[in-house]
Amino acid sequence: MARTPTDVLVVGGGIIGLAVAWRTAQRGLSTALLDPDPGRGAAQVAAGMLAPVTELQYGEEPLLRLGTASNARYAAFAAELEDASGLPTGYRACGTLAVALDADDRAELRELHAFHRRLGLESDWLTGREARRLEPMLAPSVSGGLLAADDHQVDGRRVGAALVEACRRAGVELVRGSAQRLLVAGDRAVGAAVDDGGELHAGQVVLAAGSRSHLLPGLPEGVLPAVRPVKGQVLRLRVPPVYAPFLSRNVRAVVRGHHVYLVPRADGELVVGATTEEMGYDTTVTAGGVYELLRDAHALVPGITELPLVETGAGLRPGSPDNAPLLGPTALDGLVAATGHHRNGVLLTPVTGDLVAAYLATGRVPDLAAPFLPTRFARTTRTTAAQEAQR
Repeated sequence: MARTPTDVLVVGGGIIGLAVAWRTAQRGLSTALLDPDPGRGAAQVAAGMLAPVTELQYGEEPLLRLGTASNARYAAFAAELEDASGLPTGYRACGTLAVALDADDRAELRELHAFHRRLGLESDWLTGREARRLEPMLAPSVSGGLLAADDHQVDGRRVGAALVEACRRAGVELVRGSAQRLLVAGDRAVGAAVDDGGELHAGQVVLAAGSRSHLLPGLPEGVLPAVRPVKGQVLRLRVPPVYAPFLSRNVRAVVRGHHVYLVPRADGELVVGATTEEMGYDTTVTAGGVYELLRDAHALVPGITELPLVETGAGLRPGSPDNAPLLGPTALDGLVAATGHHRNGVLLTPVTGDLVAAYLATGRVPDLAAPFLPTRFARTTRTTAAQEAQR
């Protein structure tokens, strides 16, 4: 059964797809969103750190600009979303403390601080004693710290629920089903076939299906690079009132080569994450993953072993070939990408919604989105194909 065509169809109802649909509807475009369970996705597992400064890696300057732009919008985005939905987002302006546990970690953290200074980023170097003064639960072995006062947090689960309600109130048609095939007519994307046997037609289609975006049947070869799943296991603990406040801000470190972070919620939840595993589409929680996270978190904050463990989970980050998002028009007319956010999906939700909605409404790629067009991989794809043909 065919439904009434809309201006825009968003395929995928994680927080990225929902933000795009919400912002697009606010611009006056009729919008439908297709997903079997909107508001779920990787954000259900994500810790929700908004940390463009402390997560910065060398060579990621364009991604840093995108992340800081999104972070600067987050307080207003969360307030608007809460007003539009009547639901909380869990946004908390608390800052992030990155710490070093030994001399090698301290040297690496010092280099990161120098990198911040060269880029004009705000971060303050702390001695181990100063770090423990801010967070008394830190291990005595902490030898230094880096305080990023503007790296905050939000609750991805709450954001997802709020976006679903905000979309509904904004007039987005929420179609609960799965996309079975991309519909293409005359070299243009025109909609999607749905698992109930019907079809959804639209003037423009946004592909926001996370790590499965490139697997949609009907998607022409080479239009979208592979978006690989990167598994992350996460733990959720509860801080009893007798131990509160356990931590006052996000705390992160590298322990024996493993990144670990602790995100304390205002409601007493403490999120510990996250593993990084290239395991395909496996979302099994493993004893080894839980052990590694607890071991590393204990090295950072020994008192964590006194807290009740209430939940374990695993999700799939959508990673592009260069781990930066795919934003904007693809090589197929009518098809727009909003995927590939890797570890920054929650952070980049506000800016992704704004940029993709702006393109859908105007046909112009915003300057901030230009470095992240999906077509940036076209030359590499053609070169690889030519090399294969010569073998």
